Amino acid sequence: MTLVLRATDHTTEPAPVLPALLAGTDPLLYIQNETQPADGPGATRCLSHPQELAFGGIPAMCSGCRARRDWLLINHGRNVWVCCRCGDQWLEPEISRADFDALSGTPDVTNYPSVEQALTALGFDGAFAGTYLA
Repeated sequence: MTLVLRATDHTTEPAPVLPALLAGTDPLLYIQNETQPADGPGATRCLSHPQELAFGGIPAMCSGCRARRDWLLINHGRNVWVCCRCGDQWLEPEISRADFDALSGTPDVTNYPSVEQALTALGFDGAFAGTYLA
C-alpha cells in the first residue's frame, strides 16, 4: 500500500535508497523497527518541524516557494513526506521511519480523520504560503 498525498505531474519514481545505519546500531533491531506498523495498520503520523532540514549536508529547500524551514513531516509505513506551507510536498528517501521516531519525542497527539484535513488544520495546505510561523 502506497500513500499518495497529492497528485503531481512527475512521472518518474524516485530510486530506492537504503538508509545508512547509524554507528553502533544493531541491524536486526533496525530492520525490526522499520517493519513494525507505526500505531496500527495503515497509520499515518504528522510532525511539525520548524527548524531547517539538511540531507547529506545540503539544506532542504522548497522548490515552490524557496522556504528553508517550517516543515511538516508525514510518515506512512517506511515513507516520509516533507510538506511546505505553500502546499508543495515531496517524498524524502533520506528520512527513515527511525529518523522520524527520533524527531517525534512529544506525547501530544491530535487525530485527524484524513491527511487532507490534517494539512488544512495545521496550515500546510497553501493558505500560509510565504509565511514562517514560529
